[in-house]
Amino acid sequence: MFTDLIRTGREDAPQGSRRDFMEAAAALGISVMAGPVLAQSGKGGAPDLILRNGRITTMDPAKPEATAIALRDGVVMAVGTDAEIAKLAGAKTRVVDVEKRRVIPGLTDSHMHIIRGGLNFNMELRWDGVRSLGAALQMLKEQAARTPAPQWVRVVGGWNEFQFDEKRMPTLAELNAAAPDTPVFVLNLYNQAFLNRAALRAVGYTKDTPQPAGAIIERDARGEPTGLLLAEPNAFILYNTLNLGPKLDPEQQLNSTLHFMREENRLGVTSVGDAGGGFQNYPDDYAIIDKLAKENRLTVRIAYNLFPQKAKQELADFQRWAKMGKPGDGSDFYKLNGAGEMLAFSAADFEDFLQPRPEMPAAMEDDLEGVVRFLAGNGWPWRMHATYNETVSRSLDVFEKVHRDHPIDKLGWFFDHCETVTPQNLERIKRLGGGIAVQNRMSMQGEYFIRRYGLKATAETPPVKRMLEMGIPVSLGTDATRVNSYNPWQALYWLVSGRTIGGTLLYPEERRLDRVAALRLMTADGAWFSRETGKKGVLKPGAFGDLAVLDRDFLTVSEDQIQDITSVLTVVAGKPVHGSGAYASLAPALPPAMPDWSPVKTYGGYQARKSAVASSLSDAERRYQYAAQCACASGCGVHGHDHTAVAGAARDATAAQAFWGALGCSCYV
Repeated sequence: MFTDLIRTGREDAPQGSRRDFMEAAAALGISVMAGPVLAQSGKGGAPDLILRNGRITTMDPAKPEATAIALRDGVVMAVGTDAEIAKLAGAKTRVVDVEKRRVIPGLTDSHMHIIRGGLNFNMELRWDGVRSLGAALQMLKEQAARTPAPQWVRVVGGWNEFQFDEKRMPTLAELNAAAPDTPVFVLNLYNQAFLNRAALRAVGYTKDTPQPAGAIIERDARGEPTGLLLAEPNAFILYNTLNLGPKLDPEQQLNSTLHFMREENRLGVTSVGDAGGGFQNYPDDYAIIDKLAKENRLTVRIAYNLFPQKAKQELADFQRWAKMGKPGDGSDFYKLNGAGEMLAFSAADFEDFLQPRPEMPAAMEDDLEGVVRFLAGNGWPWRMHATYNETVSRSLDVFEKVHRDHPIDKLGWFFDHCETVTPQNLERIKRLGGGIAVQNRMSMQGEYFIRRYGLKATAETPPVKRMLEMGIPVSLGTDATRVNSYNPWQALYWLVSGRTIGGTLLYPEERRLDRVAALRLMTADGAWFSRETGKKGVLKPGAFGDLAVLDRDFLTVSEDQIQDITSVLTVVAGKPVHGSGAYASLAPALPPAMPDWSPVKTYGGYQARKSAVASSLSDAERRYQYAAQCACASGCGVHGHDHTAVAGAARDATAAQAFWGALGCSCYV
């Protein structure tokens, strides 16, 4: 089958081989007759790669749809029909038949924490996508058995209780039973963390440990910590505790970053806006990603923002960093984008919707003005975390004041989040030339928001459609990895369906987006936020040659299936960086995950729900199907733990022997 999908010629081949290539192209339906060609990027020569027989959504208004695309020297050379693009092929051109699959520009996650996430990915057991708490606990139990001392089992964000069939959190008793001797740290959003007894011993929390400011270490009747940490509302206790765990060594961190980038590629992501983060010191914690960039080993484009690490020292950090470089420094693959998402600690409003909205301190405006005045005066754009309208409003007071002395309307600054922003403040943002990067945090916390603020307030939280109607630049991201899942299709599912990952309906139909409009926020529109409009997120001549060939058609599948989409072929700068199934050999091999006990080796990353085509997956791809198994104590002799798929399958009662098998099926016992 693979040879039917791909044909490659060689310039030094004998004439017979050249004729063979032409005949093969013709057999694939590609015309190679002379004739006029499409507009090209200006570089001569034949394309390096042609994809044909596709359903290509270009996001270019001048040519929104095509069936074929040619890539050369890392950029799009031409788009058009199969016949038009076939005329460009040369002897060295690789031609790939995508078999009517949907092809889109590579996705841009405009807000995530890929640099920090990459350093830790191989240590983390991801519950992202797991739909059974029983399966999640079984994964944890198995991982605890293979994790050597003094390492921990870490479940760090990307899940909530509403995604589980059981609709509840794990209990501390369950964590202690699953891992009596191995430290376990389970983080749930910005809200809370669960530590088993072994983890409490590892971090040294006892009855003598004082209560931290803005947080609670829950205690039993004797005053001993139970293992539950609560952010009320300050999440620093959660992250400070996580930071006490062992780290990977530099070689393992590099390997981990490669695996995380490839996991992003598997989901169709080709570009990321890295929003900095706590315990992500610049330049020290950027050494691994810098090394990979210098060695041309990045498979995701990264535009990174710098995040200060200590309160009251924010301005000093930005003054120091301004002497080291300026926004735009770097390359098309790895560049400094500006400041943020933290500008001043006194302006940080954590979005714990289980708690009342935090009141920002009186010092917020003074702290923020010093930083923003410096950034604007030095031509530095910024991104700023702001969940609540009250924070947005007070920040805009500062921005407007600075704007009178240092105009900011051409800088390309933007807010992150803006869940409860009002129409009045949207007008102010527009007048100042700002944008808004939204994330699907409500898909993880929507149930909490409804509980506190009610359905009416939820209907425009955040008011994405209103932002677009007003002409404000808007992009879509995930805010992965410590809060949301990094799966971009969860974010797109949220905007299109209006539902949480647990299925709760948040938005009326008139406030939801159609699929093309939602996709635009993660493709063409996302480019504004890294000042790459027209170069990124669009498939047109001269634009970056970044694209994803999807395993199912985003524009036509049921809404529920959107969240399970993956890429069968991802291309960055004209080169395949991920392939699965028949396209697997197109992408370079990934080194095995390090260390040997890494959860990634067993489970991969985001866990898919059971697929009807699971039987065709490779052993490597089956990792991502692990949590779709039932995790019962005893699997069926015929179907293993795949009871759900068997129960939903059509069965031929006349073929009893084939169904029951030699060992006997016990799925219904």
